[in-house]
Amino acid sequence: MNFTDAIKTSVLNGFNNTDISLGRIVITLIISFAIALYVHCVYKLATRRAFYYRNFGTALAIISMITAGIVLAMQSSIVISLGMVGALSIVRFRTAIKDPMDLLFLFWSIGVGIICGAGLFELALIVSVMASLGILLFEMLPAKSGTFLLCVNASSNDVEDEILSKMGEYVKWSKIRSENFSAASLDMIVEIKIEAESRQSLVNALTSISAVESVSLLENASEVR
Repeated sequence: MNFTDAIKTSVLNGFNNTDISLGRIVITLIISFAIALYVHCVYKLATRRAFYYRNFGTALAIISMITAGIVLAMQSSIVISLGMVGALSIVRFRTAIKDPMDLLFLFWSIGVGIICGAGLFELALIVSVMASLGILLFEMLPAKSGTFLLCVNASSNDVEDEILSKMGEYVKWSKIRSENFSAASLDMIVEIKIEAESRQSLVNALTSISAVESVSLLENASEVR
């Protein structure tokens, strides 16, 4: 028997001799589900100021247990493992991940299932605790003030300089994004960076201009470069 045959025999014997008891299956699924519930709680806590998607949170709690079951099945038979690799290679998930944090929690839940399926329960618990501490730590860090879109509608097309002069007293940075001139009106969209306590003062200063009809201040989700 050469070296290649010895490797093949060792691999086949390793799969054939793997006997997964009912107790191990139950314990693995229970522990993976318990840690997945912890991941779900961290997700719910981290998204308390955003839109909490209940279906996604439920998926986090269940997908870990399913992944652990798949890993256990792959350990029991080389036929199942090869079939699973082939099946997963042709599966295409079309659901778009809108938030990078959702991708983090999804990968976290799947990773817990894989680690628990391999029997490394302590590692799954340590990884979960460290991941939650990292998320909460970054949540506590102060965020930089974002940018806003200032929309100004005026009944005169010659008040641009006055609007920019008033705006310069309150904003730290500004850039004109759009200007629409007509015979007797002006519509401006300006991207600005302003402190929270100066927003109302800026709006009051602009509305005090006689030609200005309306002022809108919208939060801009993009980053300033």
